[in-house]
Amino acid sequence: MSLRPAPTDRSPRDRLSFGVVNLDKPPGPSAHEVTAWVRDAAGVERAAHAGTLDPKVTGCLPILLGDATRLAQVFLDGHKEYVAVLELHRPPPADFESVLASFEAELYQKPPRKSAVRRRLRTRTVSDLSVVDRDGRQVLLRIVCESGTYVRKLCHDLGLALGTGAHMGNLRRTGTTPFDDRDLVTLHDFVDALAFDEAGDPEPLAAAVDPAERAASHLWRVTIPENAAREVAEGAPVYAPGVLSVDPPRMEKTVGATDDRVEEAGEVPDEQATEADGDSDAPRDGDGSEDTSAELPETGTTVLCVTPDGAAVCLGTLVGDPDAESGEVVSLERVLV
Repeated sequence: MSLRPAPTDRSPRDRLSFGVVNLDKPPGPSAHEVTAWVRDAAGVERAAHAGTLDPKVTGCLPILLGDATRLAQVFLDGHKEYVAVLELHRPPPADFESVLASFEAELYQKPPRKSAVRRRLRTRTVSDLSVVDRDGRQVLLRIVCESGTYVRKLCHDLGLALGTGAHMGNLRRTGTTPFDDRDLVTLHDFVDALAFDEAGDPEPLAAAVDPAERAASHLWRVTIPENAAREVAEGAPVYAPGVLSVDPPRMEKTVGATDDRVEEAGEVPDEQATEADGDSDAPRDGDGSEDTSAELPETGTTVLCVTPDGAAVCLGTLVGDPDAESGEVVSLERVLV
């Protein structure tokens, strides 16, 4: 089985078979309809989206193309970010801010009757709930929450807690780990990019479709040599002797982050510089070797295995010590080649 070339070496047309579009979903069609339109326009057999959005909801809807649909599970554990209009039925009470703050917590929710999942009580965590603007009984909220949180139900419950009653007005998703709304692509942009590519100008398509590896940029990376990658492609797990390095996520910006410093993907901030810079303050074992135990992900963490040039090989679960001399390190979940 042949391995894919490095992400930077793939043509825009090649990305259609293993790529991702950070789509700006318009109001009206469902997420499933929009995904089908993108799939048909791209001329691929499969496409998958990162979390359902109701027809009226707009915003960030990453769509995986072709074999990249095997990466769909990476969106399950990420965070979502929204801006929503809370429509209060009566003027807000004096304790509005404190009631709002109490909802930054693990909340009980039951999916609405029209949802596609079983209606059983479950918990979802809201990590940030803040007021962006307020005009009378209309409140613009910024919400960062766990995947699977129902914002409509959150607005209803806020109204009950405030004693005013409330419902959700407009809703827009501004981020879903690891994507945000800084580089969204509209449906028109995508279709135009395909037409430009067919006419001999690949640049718009290169801007519209990212290599599929971007969808997993929030995961730890385990780099393995090409000979081990070929064995993994046939279903073998990753063993300790085949691990070249274990590296932290390469996200440009964490969904929900408020720090103005945005780092380029793959670059390491100065305060995290390692021995490669020639002046490391990392703790060391008694024999003088660097202690990397604190820098490794926990057992059970989902990781992306890649070749030395950054091409995805598989998704897996960390089950062993990458620094060990032998033993299984990554249990295979999904082959990506």
